[in-house]
Amino acid sequence: MQSENVEGIDPATTVITKMREQGISSLPRNYELVYQFLNTSNAALIREFAALGRRPTQEQLDSIGKKFLPHHHGINTVDQTRARISDEMQAVIRLVMQDRTTLKKYSHLLGETSSRLSESNATQPDAMADLVRIISSATGDTIEKSGAAVHQMIERAEEMAQLKSELEEYKRLATVDAITRLSNRRAFDERLSAIYDNKQDAMHQALILGDIDHFKTFNDTYGHQVGDRVLSVAAAMMQKSVSKDVFLARTGGEEFAIILHGISLEDATETAERVRLAVEATPLKNQNDGVDCGRITMSFGVCMATDAANAQELYRKADVALYEAKDAGRNQVRTHIPKMLNWPFFKL
Repeated sequence: MQSENVEGIDPATTVITKMREQGISSLPRNYELVYQFLNTSNAALIREFAALGRRPTQEQLDSIGKKFLPHHHGINTVDQTRARISDEMQAVIRLVMQDRTTLKKYSHLLGETSSRLSESNATQPDAMADLVRIISSATGDTIEKSGAAVHQMIERAEEMAQLKSELEEYKRLATVDAITRLSNRRAFDERLSAIYDNKQDAMHQALILGDIDHFKTFNDTYGHQVGDRVLSVAAAMMQKSVSKDVFLARTGGEEFAIILHGISLEDATETAERVRLAVEATPLKNQNDGVDCGRITMSFGVCMATDAANAQELYRKADVALYEAKDAGRNQVRTHIPKMLNWPFFKL
């Protein structure tokens, strides 16, 4: 769903145009940063990005990106953590090789001692005492070195377990929206594409796109802090209105998406209506002064996966249905109704 004041213009085109105007290189992380600048309610991000002017350096862009979009720059941290794990593994390999060398030397010493025992003078008390001393010393040294190696390997294993935990957390953050804690656009794009990995499964999946009505008014009237609360309240009501296994995402700005599995068009429409009513019934008050900020409403567009040939078409048709809901007065649900003969899944 595009911004209400820029109807008919594709968001991607708007972002690319802005990047060209400011001389920003076309890196994925720069695309997301510019997209957020154009759609976010975060006043600090808007202010700092606007202050960059034309042709900002990549270092300046990354500085803002890491500050306001840490989930997106998590990939650099992941690479660093992966390198640390590689270093730890190399350290473990070195410990194993050192221990192997120690054991090899010990084995060689035992072999030499065995040979000396077979000599004629080996039975003499002094000779026997000397051999015992050598074996005892070598055994003690080997045990000490092996014990130290084991201790170090345990430490390395604990460090790698911690790094693995960090990687899992970075992976999670890379797909989570910072304001609503729902899945973000990256996770949504992956999940949307996966619908068509198996056409049989796609026959019972649906996409719902939602958009908060008059969201800009909340920001302009009460400030961006209240705007962020509007997003959080809408997200919370969406979560309460569907089961835990339903995929929910904030796809950008005031836009949300729901992907349903094993469902009919009628049930998908009912789900969108249930979410709409839950959002509408939730009061919104300014947490600082208790002022009633009015009610939040949302418009929704619904499309079944069977009514599109791919993820891009599914998104477009759900978006068209959403615009129909907006044009009809907002705070309602509209569905994409296909023409039977044009259903992509039933073409011969």
